[in-house]
Amino acid sequence: MDLTLLQILIAVSIVSLISFVGALALFVKDISKILNYLISFAAGSMLGAAFLDLLPGALEAQTKYVFEIALLGIVLFFVIELYFHWHHHHTHSEGQHIHALGYLNMLGDASHNFIDGMIIAASFLISFPLGVITTIAVIAHEIPQEIGDFGILIYSGFSKIKALFFNFLTALTAILGALLTFFAADLVKGFTAYLIPFAAGAFIYMATVDLMPEIHKRNVHKAKQSLWQVILLFSGIIIIYVLDLIFKH
Repeated sequence: MDLTLLQILIAVSIVSLISFVGALALFVKDISKILNYLISFAAGSMLGAAFLDLLPGALEAQTKYVFEIALLGIVLFFVIELYFHWHHHHTHSEGQHIHALGYLNMLGDASHNFIDGMIIAASFLISFPLGVITTIAVIAHEIPQEIGDFGILIYSGFSKIKALFFNFLTALTAILGALLTFFAADLVKGFTAYLIPFAAGAFIYMATVDLMPEIHKRNVHKAKQSLWQVILLFSGIIIIYVLDLIFKH
């Protein structure tokens, strides 16, 4: 087996297994406190990966329209999330067929994981260090997200076992996205190079629109907790920066 393909499959398999972290909600009494800190670290790591690795990597590869493609990534993720958010709200407000909320969440999660797989594969195809750093950023974001997704499935009427199973099933789409990207790279010229700035835009969107507002919402009038959020945000950025230095040397 091709070494790069093996690295990609290992990375996306690890990311897919993160889906089982949702089970923590069953055993941790106050999971929301842990989520507060995980979200801050995830936001920092995604910003760090976007600005310190993905965008510089695209520029070094002399990819055309780097910032335009990054902008497209931001706008496209906005449109996707706007669509799913509207349907979440619509289903919930009707108060009927609440199970539909769970299925809609799975559809959105499957699409998101599919794109994650594409991003991870594209990063490894550029270089091993970029692949590792991108995978770490994706994992940091996936942990709080999977806990939230598990909670939505439970709320939608799924049993705990079924919620874990379907959460894992949607996570497997990351492998499909990775395989598609790996084999498409040889067929479509520049496919991988253009995915990198798109990934940067996606990371910037998720960090600034999804995660950071959530931090604000959870920490209104809590000075001490807010300080820890800032520390963890910078910790995520610093870890990506340190990893970048290690790999470059």
